[in-house]
Amino acid sequence: MIIKEKIEELRRELRAHNHNYYVLDNPTISDYEFDMKLKELQLLEYKYPEFFDATSPTLRVGGAITKSFNTIVHEHRMYSLDNSYSKQDLEDWEKRIQKILGDAEVSFTCELKYDGASISLTYENGQLVKAVTRGDGFQGDEVTTNIKTIRSVPLQLKGDYPPKFDIRGEIILPLEGFNKMNEERIAAGEDPYMNPRNTASGSLKLQDSAAVAQRPLDCLLYGIVGPNTGISSQFQMLEKARDWG
Repeated sequence: MIIKEKIEELRRELRAHNHNYYVLDNPTISDYEFDMKLKELQLLEYKYPEFFDATSPTLRVGGAITKSFNTIVHEHRMYSLDNSYSKQDLEDWEKRIQKILGDAEVSFTCELKYDGASISLTYENGQLVKAVTRGDGFQGDEVTTNIKTIRSVPLQLKGDYPPKFDIRGEIILPLEGFNKMNEERIAAGEDPYMNPRNTASGSLKLQDSAAVAQRPLDCLLYGIVGPNTGISSQFQMLEKARDWG
């Protein structure tokens, strides 16, 4: 097998294993086996830089230093969710929706609300090209290099996807990982982090992407925006997002 074919085969394998682990929750190899394949790919890419691929799984390791973060205007405004504290609030909200839609049939999709750092990912021709924080909803900071280190973020989609779209969601720090980080900080004589949400948000603004890669961040995506997506409901959107990776 020639070198280029070997590199492409390893990339396909690692992408499939990432999908099995983070999307399907059904890993088919051990963490050790995954790491060995990743190291093999890293070595080959180092020896043969002419076969560079911006979507390679090796970019999860990080290493790029960002001195400052560019401010990017959102092509589609990022809204925040309103809170509801009573059944009456929900009923009033439903009435407003029904009034807007008239006689159209309404169905609801219920999802868990995760408290993390809001993010917008832009995909073009199936490739992740940009990641921007929510900021003030109109503009945010570009953190693409750091986002690429999070293994649950697909760098390359699969299937039949639109040529360009944004997908929004949350970058979270699961409690297990947060508690482990604090245990290590306390053991090192450092102050513990205050809460998972702020730690996740702060992680996205670290200058060293290799440091971001060491943090157990996760990404949960739930909202697609863009022209010609062919999506007519929130539930269909969730199914499409899962199919694309």
